Amino acid sequence: MPKDFEFAPELLTEVAALPALPGVYRYFDAEGGVLYVGKARNLKKRVANYFQKNHGGTRIGHMVTKISRMETTVVRSEAEALLLENNLIKTLNPRFNILFRDDKSYPYLKLATHQFARVAYYRGAVEKKHKYFGPYPSAWAVKESILLLQKVFKLRTCEDTVFNNRSRPCLLYQIKRCSAPCVGHITDEAYAQDVANAEKFLQGQTQEILTGLEQQMLAHADKLEFEQAAELRNRMSALSKVLHQQSMEIGGKNDNVDVDILAVKVQGGKACVNLAMVRGGRHLGDRPYFPTHIENAVDVAEMDAEVDAEDTLAIKAKSLEALVLEAFIAQHYIDVPVPPMLVCSEPVDKELIAALIAQSGVKFAAIHQPREQRRIWLDMAMKNAELQLARLLAEQGSQQARTRALAEAMDLSLDDLASLRIECFDISHTAGEATQASCVVFHEHKMQSAQYRRYNIEGITPGDDYAAMRQVLTRRYSKLAEAVKNNDGRLPDLVLVDGGKGQVSMAREVFTELGLDLGLIAGVEKGEGRKVGLEELVFADGREKVYLGRDSAALMLIAQIRDEAHRFAITGMRAKRASVRTGASKLEDIEGIGPKKRASLLQRFGGIRAIASASAEDIATVDGISKELAEEIYRALH
Repeated sequence: MPKDFEFAPELLTEVAALPALPGVYRYFDAEGGVLYVGKARNLKKRVANYFQKNHGGTRIGHMVTKISRMETTVVRSEAEALLLENNLIKTLNPRFNILFRDDKSYPYLKLATHQFARVAYYRGAVEKKHKYFGPYPSAWAVKESILLLQKVFKLRTCEDTVFNNRSRPCLLYQIKRCSAPCVGHITDEAYAQDVANAEKFLQGQTQEILTGLEQQMLAHADKLEFEQAAELRNRMSALSKVLHQQSMEIGGKNDNVDVDILAVKVQGGKACVNLAMVRGGRHLGDRPYFPTHIENAVDVAEMDAEVDAEDTLAIKAKSLEALVLEAFIAQHYIDVPVPPMLVCSEPVDKELIAALIAQSGVKFAAIHQPREQRRIWLDMAMKNAELQLARLLAEQGSQQARTRALAEAMDLSLDDLASLRIECFDISHTAGEATQASCVVFHEHKMQSAQYRRYNIEGITPGDDYAAMRQVLTRRYSKLAEAVKNNDGRLPDLVLVDGGKGQVSMAREVFTELGLDLGLIAGVEKGEGRKVGLEELVFADGREKVYLGRDSAALMLIAQIRDEAHRFAITGMRAKRASVRTGASKLEDIEGIGPKKRASLLQRFGGIRAIASASAEDIATVDGISKELAEEIYRALH
């Protein structure tokens, strides 16, 4: 921290007025960005420690000098503080917290309530009327379990609409993956027994299933019902094979427990937490997580530890791996049910476990240095964490090498390769219909999907790609050109257009009119025979064409960016074309028509054309559609 640095007086006054109560604090910079979110047993002592000490040139000092304002929330207990802190971390993405991003919900295996229960893959909020098993670490794990249930218990997977309209068994019956309850090939009682056995299997009660099947088989054999006995024998054989395979995979006997195994590996400034799930004694698979901002973790932990002298040694002694693991546990199990046991590669703070139990109401244990079967599971998870982190580091190294190769090939002078920003444009349409342009962004060695943009192209001759390119470049850079002139914006380092001389000439005209540097523009021209790897770069500033070479790392990066622009453009074009052809957007544009009413209309009439063919009186018969609204719909569609 600079010697002449001073905090705003009102900020120091606010710090002095903080209560000595548990709570959560947030630091913000001058632009409103969130710097750090923390929790404290004593807000006054914890927060004051940041402002009463000179932190020098440390990361903490760098953060503290950026604090412009703060917000605090007083809570009743440390458990409440933990919950609030990690909810805020996940929603605010602070720059100095360890952050785990997970934009995917976990999938479940669903047994849908029905006379003949259906087994299905499911992702979303659970409903009480159905039964759910999971969560599973991946879609593959769910689908693999469904396949096992089909092989062993022959449960149906078809939708109710298909099930209710079958007149003969489908192919799954022929290949012995379904018992065909749709056409009465199995009784209600027998199918219900299969469903019950499937539930027991998912819960790990496998020995009970085998015992029951054996008793049924012997009973059929005593009655000389050898065909039914053989069928049960085959089921037992299939189930035994599955259990044996599972036993080999997890390296021992089936423990009939629900466990999450958490292994963390830190290397090269990156970290990986590998989560392996065991449910009912079955190893369901692994899922890796890669946190950001781990470089600040130790500094912040040591800073916070100074508040409570009795905790200082304990917190300072924590490894970075332990801090990463605790951050994962705190953030992950806010949204995901906690199993009865966590097996961890690092020791976990008992206060964290107690706080999670208090806020979730679920009692669980966290074990470090396990033995026997759990040791085998942890070793497997640790190996997977190492492999996943090595893969990430290799990919990042490869991508950085590509960025460097492109910067050198294009003669781009950059102090920081991560700052290289490339924007790429592509035009897509079908014979002139539903023309769309895409703009994708490459920055910090990766594609930045949040910054992608699509542009609807209108007012041009259908199929005129040059006019479309002129329109999108003008719209993209006209305002930015003004901002750059006022030192309030930044142009990309490279603008790629998917095309040769024609598209580059159009880009040159736009940039000339806007007063922008022509050296920023490059076109990706197809090579001889339009073969991949023979592309050449065409420049707007008069430079000679450049052939990078089939194996060039720079060409690989350009191809990656161009292909992403093409993908983004064509998916947008197809969606727009479908909307135009179905007229769905016309319904959306009618005031008073929301998602529910639109769905009711489409369900009643079957499609937009049928709605357009209906009279206002017919439209008014749909639930929720008044006579006035029906007349408005009729007018809008004619």
